Amino acid sequence: MEDAALPPEQDMTNADTTAPDTAAPAAEAEVAGGAHLLGFSDEILLHILSHVPSTDLVVNVRHVCRKLAALSLDKSLVHTVLLQKDYQASEDKVKQLVKVIGREIQQLSMAGCYWLSGVTIERVARCRSLVKVNLSGCHLTSLRLSKVLSALQQLRSLAIDVSPGFDASQLSSECRATLSRVRELKQTLFTPSYGVVPCCASLQKLLLYFEILDHSREGDMLSGQLMVGQSNVPHYQNLRIFYARLAPGYVNQEVVRLYLTVLSDRTPENLHAFLISVPGSFSESGATKNLLESMARNVALDALQLPKSWLNGSSLLQHMKFNNPFYFSFSRCTLSGGHLIQRVINDGKDLRSLASLNLSGCVHCLSPDSLLRKAEDDIDSSILETLVASCCNLRHLNLSAAHHHSPEGLGRHLCHLLARLCHLRSLSLPVCSVADSAPRADRAPAQPAMHAVPRGFGKKVRIGVQTCPSPFTDQQPSSAFWSLMRNLPFLEHLELIGSNFSSAMPRNEPAIRNSLPPCSRAQKVGDSEVAAIGQLAFLRHLTLAQLPGILTGSALVSIGLQCQQLQSLSLANLGMMGKVAYMPALSDMLKHCRRLKDLRLEQPYFNANAQFFQALSQCTSLQRLCLVSRSGTLQPDAVLAFMARCLHVIVCHMFTGESLVTCKSLQQSLLSFQAERPALNVVIFPLLHEDLTDVIRDVPMVHLDEITLFKSRVAEEPPNLWW
Repeated sequence: MEDAALPPEQDMTNADTTAPDTAAPAAEAEVAGGAHLLGFSDEILLHILSHVPSTDLVVNVRHVCRKLAALSLDKSLVHTVLLQKDYQASEDKVKQLVKVIGREIQQLSMAGCYWLSGVTIERVARCRSLVKVNLSGCHLTSLRLSKVLSALQQLRSLAIDVSPGFDASQLSSECRATLSRVRELKQTLFTPSYGVVPCCASLQKLLLYFEILDHSREGDMLSGQLMVGQSNVPHYQNLRIFYARLAPGYVNQEVVRLYLTVLSDRTPENLHAFLISVPGSFSESGATKNLLESMARNVALDALQLPKSWLNGSSLLQHMKFNNPFYFSFSRCTLSGGHLIQRVINDGKDLRSLASLNLSGCVHCLSPDSLLRKAEDDIDSSILETLVASCCNLRHLNLSAAHHHSPEGLGRHLCHLLARLCHLRSLSLPVCSVADSAPRADRAPAQPAMHAVPRGFGKKVRIGVQTCPSPFTDQQPSSAFWSLMRNLPFLEHLELIGSNFSSAMPRNEPAIRNSLPPCSRAQKVGDSEVAAIGQLAFLRHLTLAQLPGILTGSALVSIGLQCQQLQSLSLANLGMMGKVAYMPALSDMLKHCRRLKDLRLEQPYFNANAQFFQALSQCTSLQRLCLVSRSGTLQPDAVLAFMARCLHVIVCHMFTGESLVTCKSLQQSLLSFQAERPALNVVIFPLLHEDLTDVIRDVPMVHLDEITLFKSRVAEEPPNLWW
């Protein structure tokens, strides 16, 4: 009956030809434009509609005309529904979506939909054809989870949170029957528990995220012992992928040991990926030693990541067998270049299957010996050359958090060698590694003329792209970094992070508050070098942290103009720490970032004034903003005006030097926008306040992990670990 009210497609043969001549061209153009869109083939229209949020297809698009009504409900569009980061998906829209297409949905992701109520999440039970569902970050009690899963008899893949109060005894027999058929489980633990793992007898992929706090809100110490009735034995016999990522804290380590103890009793024969990501130290136990020895004897792995303490000083890698490895992570390990070549690459063995490699924090991985090397010593180019030749199909490479200084000599620079990895799509490098050569000891490094700052009352020079070399002219600099960027035109994710950088808001790393000085070689990487990033036309994610050589910030304008696909930008500690000289350039850059969705800015003494927010208002696609500034200031009126103009912003996190009274007042004012933005999350708080930890724990995990906290994200996890 709904289609009867829909207008038919416009018929061009019935166009009014009696209109005045002066109006005819405009009218014909308007009608022709509409007819042109609907005149496309169904295949093209379906491709266009695949980029429209599912809620909009159901609530809006299908009511335009009969043709779009039919196409909007096409199986190719309703088979998979992704609601994560659809911040306009209100309670009513989601209920309408489930009502109209619920029975057709086979894959549904509501990950991070923290703003939806439990009652709305419960509607998922009506999607009875679901094979795969992601409910991470959603409000689910044990009883609601039981009700939902009891109705999903076809379910094979599940992602959920296990929060305080979870009680497995409340799961019905129908729910347990569904869980017994689940093959893939992603479980985020906020309380010590096995969750639903013991119910999943057919598990092939198990992903565990441990986010358990060591202290309660009242300050009581928590225990890592599982609750009574939670000590059921998990079923690991069919397991192929085991992944565990731990947030800092001893409770997380205690709980993961319980999972590993069961795994060590009998190593699954088909295990081909074993990954444990732990910040800080995580000592071995008898059970873990037995597990590793069993793995070395009985399985051939395709992906491996272990805590650094399990690898440091051991010969484990020498005994591990690998089949066609696609992911290695040796983050923070004291793995020397000699061991990397001998034990991992097997003296140049063909590793063309390797797609992702994380050597973040491996300070000796490009040196033959870890015992005698100092941080300022040059790398051994032959080790990197062997790595590049053996792993020629790498798509993701992380070399951050180390001093990788290139020696002098033609073709020996790190950038020249990495330029051979033409398949790279994401890359993380320490800032000092892209410098051309060590600074002369007898004189300060000369700065290019473009960095000159006008003195006295001289005429100010407008900061713009003309101050940096354009990558499209014949006068391109011949530096190694320019060459690297030129040879990686399809790079989508780039990080340049100072070797000694540590964020003022650490969490997934040990809380180190002292700020270490940048590497001396990083001083040579200024605006003229950073401007090379402008060659990356497909760049989507950019991180620049601890670049003391940035003066005017003119490179930022170049990047903003030329990297039109940029969606995520993270800037931290650019230039001199005492002042922010790049503010005019940043404001100029933001005017060109029309597709920018996420901005994270960490800079001491930053003044978030009207000029900054006026420029930021021109980022029309912006959704999330995080500002971290020790001793920084902000203008509440400018923040409110910015939020009123930018209707898509749903995250506003600001941690500055303002008083608690000012912060609370501004936060209360910003929450008035929540009526129109159901997903709005606002946190305004003094950065150095003693209660910051308690405030942070209430931030939705999707935002905390992706924008509030700083970390290197390249090769952080295996590619396509989940969906």
